Amino acid sequence: MPENDARLALVHHWLSVDLGVRPERVEPASSDASFRRYFRAFHGEKTYVVMDAPPDKEDVRPYLKVTRLLEEIGVHVPHVYEADTGRGLLLLEDLGGTHYLQRLNAGDDPDRLYGAALAALARIQTRGLPAAAQLPPYDREALARELGLMPEWFLARHLRLELSAAESATAAAAFEFLIEDALAQPAVFVHRDFHSRNLMVLTERGPGVLDFQDALRGPVGYDLVSLLKDCYIGWPRERVEQWVAGYRQLLRAQGGPVGRDEREFLRWFDLIGVQRHIKVLGIFARLWYRDGKAGYLRDLPLTLEYVRDTCRRYSELGAFSELLERRVVAQFPRANSTAMAGANG
Repeated sequence: MPENDARLALVHHWLSVDLGVRPERVEPASSDASFRRYFRAFHGEKTYVVMDAPPDKEDVRPYLKVTRLLEEIGVHVPHVYEADTGRGLLLLEDLGGTHYLQRLNAGDDPDRLYGAALAALARIQTRGLPAAAQLPPYDREALARELGLMPEWFLARHLRLELSAAESATAAAAFEFLIEDALAQPAVFVHRDFHSRNLMVLTERGPGVLDFQDALRGPVGYDLVSLLKDCYIGWPRERVEQWVAGYRQLLRAQGGPVGRDEREFLRWFDLIGVQRHIKVLGIFARLWYRDGKAGYLRDLPLTLEYVRDTCRRYSELGAFSELLERRVVAQFPRANSTAMAGANG
């Protein structure tokens, strides 16, 4: 950490003076795609995690609200021991440093890991229905704003593509179709980033669930596709469909919304996935060009492949699929390699 890191100095002062927790050492724990940082504080036999969220850039109150909602329905989120909302500091339970992606990449059984994650998700989507009523809606404005990130940051900035009026109309029609489908899905508690980097491997009450502060009330397929079409790790389509079908049975057994049949539920899953992955293309590109975070560039190929694959499966997205194949696919490898080379240089 830089010697002039005023926020880190504030963390030390808050722990030692205000809380009386005098840690032997404080180390970086992780960061995310926002302005938040996390530190691990070692205090005797116990460790804590400190969230540092500069109040001029981040508001910790949504985090505290969603923490309470999820704890009340029995989801294992980091317990909040202390909170200073004015200074953007939280003292949290330490859920360790092993997330799902590490264990999946190491060869752990995905059925076992995903089984625990899907059980937690079913709890969120069924027991969390009253809690969902306390969340803002994943409405048309939010869905459209997210979709708009892709033309701005991925197409125009990353690929340096300028769409014609007809091509822009094709994209707009596809986006409108995706918005309408999302709004037609049953609404549940949506974590919004329920994936392998935000699920922690625990010996008890796993998984630990992180990064939920942006939760909304929205489409039932959203968190499921975040998990099973993860931007950081991919699985064969056949296996994904098996997990989706198994989750539908689990959700139905608990009284959750499952649609008329497996085909409708899979359609919900696929189409909200296109919306999510179009958004993520824009976000990952923006993280590099606006925020200087290059690590997400390596995850763009898988994210784009999810969009291409699903658009090919649904006739309503046929024109948009043709646009992707004609204008984006050929341009993407060179553009991404150039950006990564610039980041590494």
